[in-house]
Amino acid sequence: MTDQTETRRRPTIDVSRDEHRRTAGDLLPDDLRIDVVTLAVGDLEAMVAYYRDALGLTELTDSRHHAADGVRTAVLGRGTTPLIVLEHRPGLPRASRQSAGLFHTAILFETQAELAATVLSAARHPHSEFVGSSDHLVSEAFYFTDPEGNGIELYWDRPREDWSWSDGQVAMDTIHLDPNRYLQAHLAPADPEARPATERPGAEVGHVHLQVGDIGTAKQFYVDTLGFEQTLMMPSALFISAGGYHHHMAMNVWNSRGAGPRAASLGLGDVRITLPARTDVEAVAERLRDRRIDFQDDGAAVRVLDPWRTPVTLTSEG
Repeated sequence: MTDQTETRRRPTIDVSRDEHRRTAGDLLPDDLRIDVVTLAVGDLEAMVAYYRDALGLTELTDSRHHAADGVRTAVLGRGTTPLIVLEHRPGLPRASRQSAGLFHTAILFETQAELAATVLSAARHPHSEFVGSSDHLVSEAFYFTDPEGNGIELYWDRPREDWSWSDGQVAMDTIHLDPNRYLQAHLAPADPEARPATERPGAEVGHVHLQVGDIGTAKQFYVDTLGFEQTLMMPSALFISAGGYHHHMAMNVWNSRGAGPRAASLGLGDVRITLPARTDVEAVAERLRDRRIDFQDDGAAVRVLDPWRTPVTLTSEG
């Protein structure tokens, strides 16, 4: 097992401040949430089985259907919360490791016990690849790769009062986290009457980490235009959030420096961000118009491509 995580190239944190302060009207609302992540997959049945058996997700009732373009999809989640949408795209090639796209989807667990149970399940699955584990000061995280090469982070957050901030930047690090000791400390005893998966404590998509071509362009789009706040900036990576979270999204160039627009491929299909109200979505649309960035707005959601043609959808609750 190796130790490879999102800040793995830098053992210490290089803190820098934003050059300009923005008004509240330029920012995304504090209580946004990262909603479902859509993945284009080559083998739908195998990928459904992986996310069900390795990660303990359930295929939501009546989720399997054909989209308007005839593509078969499946929705998987925890309890009643959708987390991952799989779209069957068997004709597409796998993305290059050096291209822009998904670095990992990060699933956030409510308890260390639930995290440990899922880590054990993923580690035992024959089609999982364990990538590493780290204590990031704000969180405890374990990393895997699914059968089609999509990165996955499973993590638990420390209480917010335990996070450290300086000049608006959060302190994060990459400290070795022994997976076997973690499981010994946090795995709950086997329960012969364990609750079914639909009744386990919840989980959600805590953040999405992308591969991009350069950090400056990523900041212009995700911070200056969409309205996230920078929480940590380093030469090779950017961490951003709303409402003081350590990061709802991140971007790095560790494998993809200089990458151009994405070609059609398997992998990341869409990142959905849910805002509290339609007026919040309209504010984003106005910023996109001001910067002459093309987008689609059907009255329910705004869909826009980032500079590397990764789709981002912004919608409102309800």
